Amino acid sequence: MTMDNLHGRPVVIGGGIAGLMTALHLAPEPVVLISKTTLGDETSSALAQGGIAASLGSDDSPDLHLADTLAAGDGLCDEEAVRRVVEAAPKAIEHLARLGVGFDHAADGTFLLGLEAAHSRRRIVHAGGDATGRELARALTAVARNTPSIAILEGIEARRLFVEDGEIAGVLAVGNGDAMTLPTGRVVLATGGVGGLFHHTTNPLGSFGQGLALAARAGAELADLEFVQFHPTALDGPRRPMPLISEAVRGEGAVLVDELGRRFLADTPAGELAPRDVVARGVWRELGAGHRVFLDARQCLGPRFADRFAAIALLCREAGIDPAVELIPVRPAAHYHMGGVAVDTGGRSSLRGLWACGEVARTGLHGANRLASNSLIEAVTTAAWVAASVAAAPSGTNRRLRPAIVPPRPDGSRVRAIASRALGVERDGRTLSAAAKALAPIAAGRDVASDPALVALMMTIAALQREESRGSHFRIDFPRHEATNSPSRLTLDMILEAAAALCGWPLAEIA
Repeated sequence: MTMDNLHGRPVVIGGGIAGLMTALHLAPEPVVLISKTTLGDETSSALAQGGIAASLGSDDSPDLHLADTLAAGDGLCDEEAVRRVVEAAPKAIEHLARLGVGFDHAADGTFLLGLEAAHSRRRIVHAGGDATGRELARALTAVARNTPSIAILEGIEARRLFVEDGEIAGVLAVGNGDAMTLPTGRVVLATGGVGGLFHHTTNPLGSFGQGLALAARAGAELADLEFVQFHPTALDGPRRPMPLISEAVRGEGAVLVDELGRRFLADTPAGELAPRDVVARGVWRELGAGHRVFLDARQCLGPRFADRFAAIALLCREAGIDPAVELIPVRPAAHYHMGGVAVDTGGRSSLRGLWACGEVARTGLHGANRLASNSLIEAVTTAAWVAASVAAAPSGTNRRLRPAIVPPRPDGSRVRAIASRALGVERDGRTLSAAAKALAPIAAGRDVASDPALVALMMTIAALQREESRGSHFRIDFPRHEATNSPSRLTLDMILEAAAALCGWPLAEIA
């Protein structure tokens, strides 16, 4: 197969669950799937432990799942989008099982359901106990490799989108040091999140929001970029990405304690199973007060820990910890981005020919704070709707793309200290303003840090403009909810205008 044979096909950028499911749903229409690593590797999907939320229990319903999601989203969810996802979730689980995903089952053959924070029912479906993401990636990768209509390009990184006459015209990508162009009028971003912008993260370090940079530079509208979810219990140590101690461990009864054994969330409503933003702030403040924080599973699980959470037990042992008899040191880590490319119910962005799916998209499901285990089900369900929308769109473009300067391979290391300091669990206007002034000239450059700096700058401006505390966005200088609960919508031009006002000099060259 030559590159010429791929011209005009829809291009899906990203090899995680969202990208794989979109490509599979497009079959038998020919599609190009671009992955910057080996398919399924180095994605947040493969690292997901907790599972997939769906109302499968006899005591559960989509209405209950809807209510829990809206409560966690703290006033910013799109109720129509939430209802659509939660109603589609049970059948999506059955579809995944037919594709070969090995879910865990109870003795009677029904799905084994777990409990996680802010869920009112046991509705978390697992695979391999705490290896759900890895099992999904394995199964879907196998199916994709055996689907003739999917042309898989591995080791290929998208660097820019071509736009002509206000619509997508193609993709500029690089593989093995060589630039390539893929003319197409249909592109789906499925590039994941932004955790790689932070020192403490459970995401692959390469996940710095490249899809957001691609979309912004192409002119698409973005929304809710200020909302970053910090998982309260990442294994505290030098490993990056940080191993996740799944919320399901707390669902089984594990508690958070300090170095003296004090359960510091004992008086918090729902305790360790409060919404993630509440638990993360509780842990953050303990650390800020000079304490250490640990997860204690000795009483609730003890010798059963390795049977219930085999992968986590292995991670702990590699760090020299036996969770059956020892405390597990934890701290908050950047885990999930609720903001992203603003899309409609079909995944369409404001730019003709551009769709987004998965964490890179802002669908309205998560609002200001993602309900645990709603991310994989979002990727799985919305991928079907994105694929249907792409399939119904005009087939592509025959334009001859103009030569373009190939940007260097992005590297977020220069940006991490700035983003970590300004965009953490708790924020304030002075630190955010200083971060914007530091990030703007880097974003305006044309080096390896430019794209990561642009993403961090966009998030910083969004955080500055939301002068309230809501969900995962907590401003210590604006600690209260405000009456408005509308999404924050931004374009690159709006970001440039705001950044220029802070810096006192024009930033038009960023585009």
